[in-house]
Amino acid sequence: MTVQDLTGSYSISGSNQDESQEINYKGILNLSLDENNRIVALWLINDTQQQKGHGFFKDNILVVNFSYKGDDRKTYKGVAVYRCITKDVLDGFWSEKHGNPLYLGTEHCLRIKSTEKLSS
Repeated sequence: MTVQDLTGSYSISGSNQDESQEINYKGILNLSLDENNRIVALWLINDTQQQKGHGFFKDNILVVNFSYKGDDRKTYKGVAVYRCITKDVLDGFWSEKHGNPLYLGTEHCLRIKSTEKLSS
């Protein structure tokens, strides 16, 4: 698998960095590449919260440093690590700098496949 195989949009579901481990958010993750073939990640969580990140890919592992502005207008930062099961399925975990250090968040990603056909 190459980093180019990962570009596209994914439907995500995840759990926060707490003891519940229940799925408590859903959203979209868009992965693209910059001029150096590094990952550019953009999340839209629960249709409201935007997060952005940059990362790298090696040995079917994707690592993304991310940040977002919270409701309190502070910037929060963290890292997400995904095991790339296939180019369509990513299984990950994440941690924020100021999150509960006893827990990791989780995130599962499934590629959104287009059903549109190109007109001839």
